[in-house]
Amino acid sequence: MSFGSRAHVAMQAYGPLCVGIDPHSHLLEQWGLEDSIDGLDRFAATCVEAFAGKVAFVKPQSAFFERFGAAGVAILERTLQDLRHTGTLTILDVKRGDIGSTAGAYADAYLDDDAPMAADAITVSPYLGFGSLTPFFAAAEKNDAGVFVLAFTSNPEAIRFQTATASSGMSVGDEVLVELGHANEGADPMGSFGAVIGATVAHLDTQRLGFNGPILVPGFGAQGGTVDDLRRLFGDVTDQIIPSTSRDVLAKGPDVATLRAAAAATNDSLSLL
Repeated sequence: MSFGSRAHVAMQAYGPLCVGIDPHSHLLEQWGLEDSIDGLDRFAATCVEAFAGKVAFVKPQSAFFERFGAAGVAILERTLQDLRHTGTLTILDVKRGDIGSTAGAYADAYLDDDAPMAADAITVSPYLGFGSLTPFFAAAEKNDAGVFVLAFTSNPEAIRFQTATASSGMSVGDEVLVELGHANEGADPMGSFGAVIGATVAHLDTQRLGFNGPILVPGFGAQGGTVDDLRRLFGDVTDQIIPSTSRDVLAKGPDVATLRAAAAATNDSLSLL
């Protein structure tokens, strides 16, 4: 099954929620863990136990593993492998973007089904040109994986750039969505190539959300995004959105049952969409 099909099945089974696995130093401390490899190991293993087969998506943030060096990357590899075949899909947040053979190497590292760090989907940046993402799309198609492309992120530094007018007359973010529409053309029930659009974007002035792909929506919960924001921003395509939260759920740890209950409560709130 394509990633788009698997994502659709997971959302039907578990709801649309994505829970971030973000081992910030302050979260490790809050859980009573050391900011160390041992603390990271216990944090990641607890998240797998709490969320595998309970939510549709989890999104490990690669940077919080990489900061521990090779040992941290090894824990990220194990975390991704432990989540495989549990019904919960992994979206590895790496925001990679490069050209030519380098992009191809990144794609092989994260999207090849036999790679140690293989994920169901990854995040990528289009700002070396949308065509630079071709190796990621090719690897995703070959391995039934997914790609989420930054379009309208909610950090204040980015929005001026993403809403700037390109030579086509469209905004830069709109050009991303149009290109995703071409990439997803004909896919059913949903394409495998998605956009990243923040839940706290003040004004989403676009008519191009119907690109037939999933929409990863970070910033829901502790960062300020609400169910009302999701309705306001996404209107008729709320069935395609994957709201992502980290701190709202992770702050309830380290008890596994409490983490699961927090995720379930957040998922329930999304039924109001």
